[in-house]
Amino acid sequence: MEEIRQTHEFGPVYDAEAKILILGSFPSVKSREVQFYYGHPQNRFWKVLGRLYEEEVPQDISGKKEFLKRHGIALWDVIESCEITGSSDSSIKNVVPNNPMDFLEKTKITKIYTNGKTAEKLYRKYVEPMTGIKTVGLPSTSPANAAFSLERLLESWKVILE
Repeated sequence: MEEIRQTHEFGPVYDAEAKILILGSFPSVKSREVQFYYGHPQNRFWKVLGRLYEEEVPQDISGKKEFLKRHGIALWDVIESCEITGSSDSSIKNVVPNNPMDFLEKTKITKIYTNGKTAEKLYRKYVEPMTGIKTVGLPSTSPANAAFSLERLLESWKVILE
């Protein structure tokens, strides 16, 4: 697979009542295909949120947007564009970060969480200097993070409920 410059093609999901922001690194191939966050059926993001909030996992994009709104969660990615091979975070190069300042000013967001080490590292490097808000790094919900069972993810991710 060759490295290709990719641009993030869908915007942040938020409303004025959002209190927390969860940032991934960059959408996977599957997420880019479906034009929404965590679109790969093996990614455990939606399953983790469903379990934490004791709700059914939303199945379509409108259901996922409603779920996020109901729980005051905004969703976006750190990267606006980059060179990437497939969906591999480890292949990411030549990053252009997203600038969340515009939408942060329109929300009640006080906490920012990053989904995975790459998102955390890139947030600290590029975005934290803009926002001044420290991130809480969470283990990746990606199927590539096989070291974390669903139970271990839930244990780590429950911090978002505080």
